[in-house]
Amino acid sequence: MKEYVSDIYDQITGENRGLQNLLGKIPGLKGYMEKGQRRKADQIMRETIASRLEQSRLQLSSVHQELGRDIILAMDHAEPLGRADNLLMGLIGKIKDAPVGYAGFFDANKVKEDDLARIYAFDESMLNHADEIDAAIAALEKAVRGDGDVGSSIRRLTTVLQQANQDFSSRDEVIKGIQ
Repeated sequence: MKEYVSDIYDQITGENRGLQNLLGKIPGLKGYMEKGQRRKADQIMRETIASRLEQSRLQLSSVHQELGRDIILAMDHAEPLGRADNLLMGLIGKIKDAPVGYAGFFDANKVKEDDLARIYAFDESMLNHADEIDAAIAALEKAVRGDGDVGSSIRRLTTVLQQANQDFSSRDEVIKGIQ
């Protein structure tokens, strides 16, 4: 997963390498350009995570429809499944609506490698949460289709979503710790 996060940043910073080298010789301009690249990388990363979560939400909707085929089961689990969907929808909204870039962090001309590592670690953890959410939805789908413990699967999904929401809410703390 770390490689994926680094690849996105490398892909963005690799664009127009020749122009960057030329403009980098102008005092102060290189730091400004790097700041813009980091902002762009952050935006692409958040869009990627939000897109993955939107796909997860579509899968959850499909599972919800499948569950609706058994009216008793659907009624028993409608409220907790609705809460899980709201948590997922809220997480997607938080990620999409977060300010572009790490404002104060990107204002500095020089960024320390360990600070970038903390940002990448945060991004990686959010990608890991997306994987956990997918796995929890897959387990729920399996429970619905195989007469498994649907309630337990919904509780697991809810726990994963709560943790992802909590971790994303700590985004500002990560950034403030760097500044």
